Amino acid sequence: MIKNREKARCGQRYLDMASCCPQNAWANSRPPKNPTLSALQKPNHVPLHYFSQSIVFQYKQLCLLFCTRIAFSSLHRSHLQAHCPTLLLSLKGNMAKMMVSPMQCKMDFPGKSFQAGSMLTSKMWNSTLLNAQRPKTRRCISAFKVLAVKSENGVVPRLEYLLNLDTKPYTDKIIAEYIWIGGTGIDLRSKSRTISSPVEHPSELPKWNYDGSSTGQAPGEDSEVILYPQAIFKDPFRGGNNILVICDSYTPSGEPIPTNKRHRAAQIFSDQKVIDEVPWYGIEQEYTLLQTNVKWPLGWPVGGYPGPQGPYYCAVGADKTFGRDISDAHYKACLYAGINISGTNGEVMPGQWEYQVGPSVGIEAGDHIWASRYILERITEQAGVVLTLDPKPIEGDWNGAGCHTNYSTKSMREEGGFEVIKKAILNLSLRHKEHISAYGEGNERRLTGKHETASINTFSWGVANRGCSIRVGRETEKQGKGYLEDRRPASNMDPYVVISLLAETTILWQPTLEAEARAAKELQLQV
Repeated sequence: MIKNREKARCGQRYLDMASCCPQNAWANSRPPKNPTLSALQKPNHVPLHYFSQSIVFQYKQLCLLFCTRIAFSSLHRSHLQAHCPTLLLSLKGNMAKMMVSPMQCKMDFPGKSFQAGSMLTSKMWNSTLLNAQRPKTRRCISAFKVLAVKSENGVVPRLEYLLNLDTKPYTDKIIAEYIWIGGTGIDLRSKSRTISSPVEHPSELPKWNYDGSSTGQAPGEDSEVILYPQAIFKDPFRGGNNILVICDSYTPSGEPIPTNKRHRAAQIFSDQKVIDEVPWYGIEQEYTLLQTNVKWPLGWPVGGYPGPQGPYYCAVGADKTFGRDISDAHYKACLYAGINISGTNGEVMPGQWEYQVGPSVGIEAGDHIWASRYILERITEQAGVVLTLDPKPIEGDWNGAGCHTNYSTKSMREEGGFEVIKKAILNLSLRHKEHISAYGEGNERRLTGKHETASINTFSWGVANRGCSIRVGRETEKQGKGYLEDRRPASNMDPYVVISLLAETTILWQPTLEAEARAAKELQLQV
């Protein structure tokens, strides 16, 4: 009795397969004369028309894809490859595995065009499935099903709808992404929480905490670190009223932890002398994009090198520019978020890019750079590309990555400001070591005196000279007022440290007359 039922099942499966496959790919196949359960279980001979689970069917007016694993003998592999080129199969032994995109499904048959129609009826659906009541003793891999409805372009993503849901019509609650700097002083961390209603100022947000022992910022026996919200930006990933929140970190007693550089910067920018000078910053953030698995620059041949530098800076073309989509997506996301981004460009080394933030006033410059870095990290995460802020990602005759910081005060921007700029350069020369020590890890690999950099050990300045520590623009010299550019900071510098040091050294710090005179002589500056 069991054998008879098995004969009928195998025969029907063969007929279904022959009628549904294009060009009757299996028309020459025949069911075994005496199919038995024991015969079907033999590992070295599994007929094509027997399926351990379900099979993909495409009907003329139906758009439902039901994918699974298919077992078949090596005898039928050539039939499958010759007659079903639209099925992407990964062959291994006697098994073929349907490869389906995790986000979308699509199936086309040559020479046929199907339009979306009504869904399967219960009777039609049942005809596509194996008998669910077959003996439980049979070894079987759990079924894998993917369901998609055909759209105009042939595909409907399964998660995109949920990711793009607009919750505003249904709730006043928003999602706040709390962002902070981790234990290395350069890594970014974040986590989300629900806020009862939209907010406009950080003071409206609650403080939060995190496990500092997991970020290298607290011991395990006393691991709680408190987050203080400090700046708010619109969330370009979730949209709506959802927000990104830049925070700094404190102990439960209210003391800033060592990696909290914002606290010290806030003290400097709250000094009345600094407030009166209204310090402006324009920060040029360079970064490098790497291929995920090999950690080699995007667009470079794996294990090899592209042509020498020259044709890549601000270039266009598939052989010269790599990662433009990431740069453009980041540009728009920053504008949406409210970050004061002012431009982007491809850099000298292929796979390297730059964007500029500013002019920003005071500590706001640091908040905007950290928020822009977070957004860039999220975009490269989605693109499957690695972001690095290493100041010299590739050794040899390749440009490094910096974070040049343009700076001016109110006095510099007014008439006679060039003399104020010269005085600021004198002060910066006298504190060169203090600045270099705080301008980024690994900066000595970049500041070699080559590739548009000054030597890390020697302070220098010049008009329109990109090989100096401090550059003054031609327009500033011509107008007699303007700004200076500090070219020493590395791409991985902490902006809170750099902007506060510039303000402190040029506004608050006063050298001795002897030191000032000696520095003026060395730099050939007449102040």
